[in-house]
Amino acid sequence: MKARLASALAAALVTTALAPAIAAPVPVPSASAVAARPAAGESIYFVLPDRFANGDTANDSGGIAGGRLQSGFDPADKGFYHGGDIKGLIAKLDYIKGMGFTALWVGPIFKNKAVQGAPGQESAGYHGYWITDFTQVDPHFGTNAEFAALVNAAHARGLKVYMDIVVNHTADVIQYREVPAGTAAPYRDKANYPYSRKGGLAGPAINPGFVGDSDSTDANFARLVDPSYAYTPFIPKGEEHVKVPDWLNDPRYYHNRGDSTFSGENSRFGDFSGLDDVFTENPRVRAGMIAIYGDWIRKFHVDGFRIDTARHVDPGFWQVFIPAMEAVARGEGIPNFTIFGEVARENPDNGYIARFTRRDGYPHVLDFAFHAAVRAVLAQDKGTDVLADLFDGDVLYQGGDKAALAQPTFIDNHDIGRFAWLVEHDRPGIGQDELLARTALAHTMLLTLRGSPVVYYGDEQGMIGHGNDQAARQDMFASKVASYNDQPLLGTTRTTAQDNFNPAHPLYTLIARLNALRAAHPALARGAQLTRSYGEKPGLFSVSRFDPVTGAEYLIAFNTSGQPIKAASTIGTSARRLESLLGQCPAMVAAPGSIVLDLPAYGSAVCRVLSTSSSKQGQ
Repeated sequence: MKARLASALAAALVTTALAPAIAAPVPVPSASAVAARPAAGESIYFVLPDRFANGDTANDSGGIAGGRLQSGFDPADKGFYHGGDIKGLIAKLDYIKGMGFTALWVGPIFKNKAVQGAPGQESAGYHGYWITDFTQVDPHFGTNAEFAALVNAAHARGLKVYMDIVVNHTADVIQYREVPAGTAAPYRDKANYPYSRKGGLAGPAINPGFVGDSDSTDANFARLVDPSYAYTPFIPKGEEHVKVPDWLNDPRYYHNRGDSTFSGENSRFGDFSGLDDVFTENPRVRAGMIAIYGDWIRKFHVDGFRIDTARHVDPGFWQVFIPAMEAVARGEGIPNFTIFGEVARENPDNGYIARFTRRDGYPHVLDFAFHAAVRAVLAQDKGTDVLADLFDGDVLYQGGDKAALAQPTFIDNHDIGRFAWLVEHDRPGIGQDELLARTALAHTMLLTLRGSPVVYYGDEQGMIGHGNDQAARQDMFASKVASYNDQPLLGTTRTTAQDNFNPAHPLYTLIARLNALRAAHPALARGAQLTRSYGEKPGLFSVSRFDPVTGAEYLIAFNTSGQPIKAASTIGTSARRLESLLGQCPAMVAAPGSIVLDLPAYGSAVCRVLSTSSSKQGQ
């Protein structure tokens, strides 16, 4: 078993001499050249600033006096600020660029409510999703000027910058008279608590003439003057103007219906874990959010937005907001401004997430279906037909297969947990060698199959974690969190108690090599994809990808099983010879339209097809 896995590791982590380890140096691009690149083909690195690098210890407490429950700073607690900041991120851009990434997705950097939670259950806004001031950088992370410097430094390296933004909610400030402080507020639905009655069906009439939230005209919402239809909302003393811009402090601009259970009506109208749920159907809210985020584009020339909790906002909002952001970006010389929404769904069927591209107008959504499919085949030993079904579903997206080429794909993130932990969760007792082999293959799939791949920071250093959410947000710098430091990393003897920016780590070098292949061979970055061979059990999965200019074919094959396989795959009928770019490819086809592959356990191969006519593409 160990010998077989050693072979698998060699196949997964070592490529042939034909593929350069690092892409050749290229001229420094201009900001306009970076902005002109289309979304398809980008390779994205996702980072939470607080957990990445601490470039300025003077801002660790965010300028807030007092202890951890005031400033939110406690580097020994996984739920509090640890000190990472924008200066630290700037200092590590070459580390990121060294892996060949072309875009940087930065977790929310807006000013947050430093600490929230009932007594004994407090945590901090280190993650950035509890916004109070939508116009400035959180002082724990730095300043607006430092964020501008980050964008400029990234652009100078050819890296786009995608901001992580929030529209659905703000920090938890609004409270309800009917609910004791620190306790949950059960959701109150529109049928039993209509906008036309105060506190329920038996209450006095309010808001005469308001015809409901489906009419998003100024005239209709001018009649919604009393927000106490479900609960009686109020702002605690001392926080009356804590939100910026100031219009956000008016309870009329929130749904005020209590906590969501993330299903049915309350998924859109309920408070997300107590966070104040913004009334996005209101035209004043729509205009305000357009103004807020349009300013970030104008002032900082970022290249795109990742939008948090997209499925919890009404479609009408996105149908107005997204075109407005694209128009602002075009006016600023950013013709390919990238917008992708988070539509969380643990399911390899992409029909659910695709609806947001057709109904809501999203150009792209985070590809949760891709994540679920890779998990199914590499952590749960499902057949490779799961992947075939996934890609068959690309026709469901607005724009179909072509649009899917720019779909941001991922295998793990800060919410669902790291891929290595997901494999451990699905396969209790798995050995570390096998875990590394499966994790390496997952990254190979991510960086060679269709879509714009997103790699979660720390994966390249073998981080595993003990779960999702806070348990998956380890420090890259030397950590003081005991539940992070008690676990060795994959592929190394180090732990998170030491800093981890090692460019010799096997996963770092694998990702760098794969990104170098993407840069050298456009078919692997933005070429059309055609599924070739798959089955109902673990084993072979293969696709062809085609150069977007010449039509030249590349065959990509994976073995998802723990046993070596020798298996035939279909290929273009004009293919005759093959060149190995990753792993080991046969020199010749077995017959017109067929190739026989020898793949080790959890192995892969990328083969450039020679003597192929572009007119035969897809055969």
